[in-house]
Amino acid sequence: MLNISKNKLNKTVDLGEYDAIRKLNRIGHYKYFNRFLIAFTAIALVILFLPWTQNIQGRGFVTTLQPDNRPQTIQSPIPGKIEKWFVREGDFVEKGDTILFISEVKDKYFDPDLLERTQKQLEAKNFSIGAYEEKIKALDVQVSSLRRERELKLSQVENKLKQSYLKVKSDSIDYEAAKTLIQIAERQYERTESLQREGLKSLTELEMKKLKLQEAQAKLISQENKLLASKNEVINARVEISRVKASYTDKISKAESEKYTAMSGQFDAEAQFTKLENQYTNYERRNELYYVRAPQNGFINKAIRGGLGETFKEGEQLLSIMPANYELAVETYVEPIDLPLIQIGAEVRVQFDGWPAIVFNGWPNASYGTYGAKVVAIETFISDNGKYRVLLAPDPEDHQWPEKIRVGSGAATIALLDDVPIWYEAWRKLNGFPANYYQQESEKEEAVKKSQK
Repeated sequence: MLNISKNKLNKTVDLGEYDAIRKLNRIGHYKYFNRFLIAFTAIALVILFLPWTQNIQGRGFVTTLQPDNRPQTIQSPIPGKIEKWFVREGDFVEKGDTILFISEVKDKYFDPDLLERTQKQLEAKNFSIGAYEEKIKALDVQVSSLRRERELKLSQVENKLKQSYLKVKSDSIDYEAAKTLIQIAERQYERTESLQREGLKSLTELEMKKLKLQEAQAKLISQENKLLASKNEVINARVEISRVKASYTDKISKAESEKYTAMSGQFDAEAQFTKLENQYTNYERRNELYYVRAPQNGFINKAIRGGLGETFKEGEQLLSIMPANYELAVETYVEPIDLPLIQIGAEVRVQFDGWPAIVFNGWPNASYGTYGAKVVAIETFISDNGKYRVLLAPDPEDHQWPEKIRVGSGAATIALLDDVPIWYEAWRKLNGFPANYYQQESEKEEAVKKSQK
C-alpha cells in the first residue's frame, strides 16, 4: 500500500485478520539474515586482504631446448627416384644408418662407369702435365746453353776486335814510319840531284836515290792500304759482335717463347686437372648421396614420400625423424602488454595437457599437478599470432617433469610475479593496469633518486 490517500486504510480496516499481514509482522528471522550478511561481509573483507600472486597466463606446446633435438625432416640434396626402403615408420635408427636408396634421374649421370672414366681422364691429364714439365726443363737447359754459347762467342769476337784494334795501331805506326821514310828519301833524292848537277855525284847514285824514293812511296801506299784493311777489320769485328748478339738473342727469345708456351699449356692442363678432380669428387660424393642416411639417433615418424619408383626434386622432404635424446622445454606466447614483465630466469608454472592438475590462479603453492620452469629465451620480434614467443626450461629445483611427455603436446603456462592483496589485484584488473604498475614506477623513482645522489 502506498498510503497516498488521506484516508488511512489501516485505521478503518483491521488488517490483523489476514494471515499474510500477521506473517509479515513476525520479524524475528531477519536477525539471522542480518547476521549472515555481517559474517559474509567480514569474510569478504578478510579475503580481500589475503595475498594473491600476480601471474601471466599463456598457451604453448612442448618442444626441445636445443634446436638440433627438435623433430626434423630429411631431404635429398639431389633429385632422384626411390629404389628401396630399409626402414619402417616407428623404427629406431642410429646416426649413419641407411634409410633408403635412390637412383639417378639425370641423363648425364647415367653412365655406370662414370667414376672410372673420369679417373682415366685425370691420369691422362696428369701425364700431360708431366710432359709439359719435362719440356720446360729441356727448354731451360737449351736457354742456358745458348746463353753460355753466346758468352763464349762474344768473348771470341771481342778478342778479334781487340786484335783488330792492335793491328790498326801497328799498321798506323808502320804507316807513320813509311811517311818518315819517304820524307827522308825525298830529301836524299833532292840533295843527290843537286850534287849531280854540280858534278859531285854520278848519275848512277842519283838513279839509286830515285829508286829508293819510289820504293818508299810504294811502301807508304802499301802501309796505308794495310791500315785501311785493319780499320775495316775493326768494323767487321763490331758488326760480328752485333750479329752474334742479335742471333743469340733471337735464339734465346725463341726458346723462352716456347718455354712460356709450354708453361701456359702446363697451367691450362693443371686447371683442367683441378677441374677434373673437382668433378671426380663431385661424382664420388653424388654416389654417396644415393644412400639417404640418418643424421642422428632417432625414430622414424612418417614417410612423406613413399612407394618405389617415385621421383622427387632436390631439397624435397622425404621423411620426418624425431631425435632420441633431447631436453624438454615449453614454447609459450605472451601478450605484448605483458612482455616487459617477463625476464630471463623468471619462475613459471606449467600444466601439461593430459596430466591431472588442480590449478588455483594466484595461489601457486595450493595448486596440484603443475611443474616448475624458468624463462631461458625471449623472442625480440612478434610472432604471426600477435604475441611474443617465450622458451621455458625445467626448473632444476622443482619437481622433475613427467617422462611420458611427448614433444608437441599442449601446455598451459602461468608466469609468477609479485604477491599483492586480492583487493589490489581486483582493482588493477578493473582499471586495466598491467601487473606491478606502481611498483615499476616506484623502482624508477628510486633509480632516479640514486642517480641524482
